[in-house]
Amino acid sequence: MTDMNSTNEPDDTLGTQTGDISYKTTHTAVRKARRFAVQGIYEWLMTDRRFEQNGQNEWQANSPHDIAARTRANNAMHTVHLGYYHEMMRDIPEQVEELDNLIAQHVDREMHKIDKIEHAILLIGAYELKNSLHIPYKVVLDEAMKLNTHFGATDAFKLINAVLDKLAKQFRVAEVEADKPQ
Repeated sequence: MTDMNSTNEPDDTLGTQTGDISYKTTHTAVRKARRFAVQGIYEWLMTDRRFEQNGQNEWQANSPHDIAARTRANNAMHTVHLGYYHEMMRDIPEQVEELDNLIAQHVDREMHKIDKIEHAILLIGAYELKNSLHIPYKVVLDEAMKLNTHFGATDAFKLINAVLDKLAKQFRVAEVEADKPQ
């Protein structure tokens, strides 16, 4: 079955429909989901995750679920792939230890010394390389670069690209091999 957009033309992307809710699933909608997710993950890293790491659990009051709910309440998200946004806001915090360990293998400093925006972008990229196999690895790397251009520091792309390239070689062996010149 092909999704239809508001003009009743076929949509060229995978569709998601749940009951009466039909999620926007275009590439642009997925990109917007990443943009909101990087902001939400950044907020979580700066609050609850930081308090947890510092042993201040009593201060935790900003869960990923609450961040996502507040984001939806305060933003017009009708053009965002909400399913993917919620998936990232749920799964990345649940997998943060594993994702951080994967990232840490490829950085030259301790994880707490990485800028929080860069950390959020790396978490999203690592998550997508590991779990979103339907997204080509080159797209994951390109989208991470776009997130950095929009949110990150000028030279942060060097670290992000290097780490995600190494993770791509780890998780997407067949794809990376297929792209090598012969």
